[in-house]
Amino acid sequence: MDYFSAPEERRTDRLLLRSWKPGDGPLLSEAVNCSYEHLKTFMPWAVPHQDVETSEQLVRQFRGRWLLSQDYVVALFSPDGSRALGGCGFHLRHGPLSLGVAEVGMWIRADVAGQGLGTHALQTLIDWGFSEWPWQRLVWKCDAENHASRRCAEKAGLRLEGITHGDQVKVGGTERRDTAWYAALRPSGV
Repeated sequence: MDYFSAPEERRTDRLLLRSWKPGDGPLLSEAVNCSYEHLKTFMPWAVPHQDVETSEQLVRQFRGRWLLSQDYVVALFSPDGSRALGGCGFHLRHGPLSLGVAEVGMWIRADVAGQGLGTHALQTLIDWGFSEWPWQRLVWKCDAENHASRRCAEKAGLRLEGITHGDQVKVGGTERRDTAWYAALRPSGV
């Protein structure tokens, strides 16, 4: 399988998960900018001020890659779609689509972090991934010192598979960091 017609959205009582689309640039810019201090330690892409034009270009790239089955960057919105609450996705970093393996990751905007939204979003992403997507295995990686990310993975039911030592450079530095690897397999019968 080289192409997958991805489902467009998943809704819960707390979230709308969907592809970023043209016109979402201002929402992405606002969410990233109000969260920079919160994100900068572990997210290498975070910058002090991401302008609307850059954000709009990004959301259009995300949408194009989604439609081409190259990568699936998922936006997290308030249930009515009026506010960006973060981002996540199914990333093809472990081989082609035909392998059925996606890496998931997430960021949550600062003013809603620590309220269980990340765990809810990850549980929703996992359920969606194994029910409507072709994933056989979902992988979650994070800096071993990112305790909030690790807690989120564990609460969502992902299993720690191991720690790779010194495999990455810390964001904004030259020191090496350790990476915690978590994963889940598609339940049998699904």
